[in-house]
Amino acid sequence: MSDSTFNPRTLILLLIVLFVTILRTVAPFSDNFGDIANISAVGAITLFSGTYFKKPVQSFAIPLVTLLLTDAILATTIYKEYSNGFLYEGWYWTYISFALMVFVTRVIVKKVNVLNFIGGTLVVVFIHWIITDLGVWYGSKYPQTLVGFWTVLEMAIPFELRFLYGTVGYGILMFGSFELLNVKYPVLSLSRKRVSKY
Repeated sequence: MSDSTFNPRTLILLLIVLFVTILRTVAPFSDNFGDIANISAVGAITLFSGTYFKKPVQSFAIPLVTLLLTDAILATTIYKEYSNGFLYEGWYWTYISFALMVFVTRVIVKKVNVLNFIGGTLVVVFIHWIITDLGVWYGSKYPQTLVGFWTVLEMAIPFELRFLYGTVGYGILMFGSFELLNVKYPVLSLSRKRVSKY
């Protein structure tokens, strides 16, 4: 199939990302959102994009644009008091972490299976934990030492656990949905090692 031919696989992948993106955007407006705060879909979207979109531009652009658009909506509405104008303070650390997540996912997830999903999830969460907390620590009131950085990392553990729960939960939804469709409609498969059935 040439690049100029309509590819239903790409459309299905985009629809899955869109569905989960809507969930991420709408969830904070829920009255019970305090119970699920930080159980975010963006880790799963990043893992999903890095795994399934074969073109690097798509792999990187889709999660980063999704993050930008949803951040913009949330920063100008429900999180307006916490935002620094358009985005929150230190937003660039978050975007660096997500770009790195995509890169690492493309390197390590060569085949879709349960073990690689678990491994990819753990790596994605670890990158998010280290990079975003580097932004919290650097130039802050915490000692600019390894001990100070470790203090910040320890304080972030409850938030990262929720990020882990979100990545696992939304990841199962996204990967599971596509793989079920992939079994029923083989046209969605790619003839490459990178993406295969469970």
